[in-house]
Amino acid sequence: MSAFELVFAVYGLLLGLALSEVLGGFSRALKLKRGTRPVRIGWLTPLLGMLVMLDLSSFWMLAWDAREQIGANYVTLVGVLAMVGVYYLAATLIFPDTPEEWPDFDDWYDKQKRLVVGGLLAANITSWIGVGVLDTLHPLPEVAGTADNAAVDLVYFTSGFSILGLFIALMFVRGRHWNVAMLVALCGFMMISGIVEPYV
Repeated sequence: MSAFELVFAVYGLLLGLALSEVLGGFSRALKLKRGTRPVRIGWLTPLLGMLVMLDLSSFWMLAWDAREQIGANYVTLVGVLAMVGVYYLAATLIFPDTPEEWPDFDDWYDKQKRLVVGGLLAANITSWIGVGVLDTLHPLPEVAGTADNAAVDLVYFTSGFSILGLFIALMFVRGRHWNVAMLVALCGFMMISGIVEPYV
C-alpha cells in the first residue's frame, strides 16, 4: 500500500460519508414532500446541498492531483481528518434530522447557513494552504511539452477568488433572494473551477 493509498482511504471514507449525509437529506426531504404531511423545501436548502456536493467533488480531485506529494505520516492524517471532518460536520447540518418538525426548510437554512458556509470556507482555505505547502515541500517535476495557457489560468484564478468572495458574502447577506443568487453563482463557479483545474 502506497502512502497516498493509506491517506486516501481515510479521506475517501469521510468524504463518502459526507456525500451520503447530503444525499440522505435530499431523500428524506423528497419523501416528506410527497407524504401526508408535506413540507416546503424551497430553493435554499437544496442549493446549499448541491454546493456542498460540488465542493466535496472538487476536494476529492484536489487530493488526487496531489497524490504524488502526499506522505503517510501522523501530521498528514490529522490534517486530512481536520479538513474532511469539517466537510462532514457541514454536510450533517444542511438538512434537519427531523424534517417533519420544520414545515419550511428556509427557516432551517437561516439557522444553519453560517455554520455550513463557514465550515466550507475554512475547509477551502485550509486546502489551498495545504496545496501551497505541498508544492513548496514536494514540488512536482515540470512535464516536458506543457504549455502555459494564460486564458485557462485567468479563468481558474478568477473563479477561485470569486468563490472565496461569495463564501464570505454569503455568510452575512440576509435576503433570501440574494442567498439564492449567491448559491447559484457559487455552484456555477465551483463547476467552472472544477472543469478548468486539470488544465492549469
